[in-house]
Amino acid sequence: MVSSLRCIPTVDVPIVGGQSIDRTTDSVATYDLHAIHSIVNTTPVLHVSFTSSDPEDPFPTVLPMIGTMASYERPSADLNEPLECYLHGYVSSGIMKQARANPEQGLPITIAATKFDGIVLSLTPNSHSYNYRSTVLFGYGSLVEDKEEKIWAMSVVTNSVIPDRWENTRSPPDSAEMASTTILKVKIVNGSGKIRTGGPGDEKKDTEREDVVSKTYTAVIPAWEVYGEPVRGGDGRVESVPEHVRTFIEQTNQSNEEYAKTASIPK
Repeated sequence: MVSSLRCIPTVDVPIVGGQSIDRTTDSVATYDLHAIHSIVNTTPVLHVSFTSSDPEDPFPTVLPMIGTMASYERPSADLNEPLECYLHGYVSSGIMKQARANPEQGLPITIAATKFDGIVLSLTPNSHSYNYRSTVLFGYGSLVEDKEEKIWAMSVVTNSVIPDRWENTRSPPDSAEMASTTILKVKIVNGSGKIRTGGPGDEKKDTEREDVVSKTYTAVIPAWEVYGEPVRGGDGRVESVPEHVRTFIEQTNQSNEEYAKTASIPK
């Protein structure tokens, strides 16, 4: 067990968030910190859920948020090490209000991230699937009150969207922006990931049937996120696309395409 995220690579039926992963039916579970943190840090929108403190509201709340895995106390820590999840939000949002009301333990939070890498076309409807990467993290969220950590976190979240964007804009934020923005620091206590790669996986009862294989098309359709050519707008007078933006677009598009196509290759 690590200090921040429970990593159980060898247990047959690990308990994750109160639920077990059945190894007999699920061969894509992962507890590798680097894989889990990479999924979070390459997912543009995280889905963050919490339970309302209002007794008249029985439904869990799920919010789309921007966030990234990082460590203020250990800035040199890499993705292989335990990290916190920093989430960016508005000061008066419900999740921030509830976190403010739970300063000691923190607000119990679940964070989900998913990358879609392809459609798997199999012999039968039941064996169709997706190639994907996903993770679910469990932790406790507290507001970042320290000014230096807050500014650091805002820069890290900004640069998680486009590297070096913070340094190429008017920063740091002014007092009004600092007052209206809240950073939620989630200390992760548990989590897991699931990754599927490869081609169709059909059962022997179908692969040995000539009448089935002779008439059915099987394949993987790779899928990946693509960033397009920037469309100028706003009041900025720089006409050409800055190097940090161009590099981000080209490298991200290439990386996404290479991963999706490689993930489609049958094992």
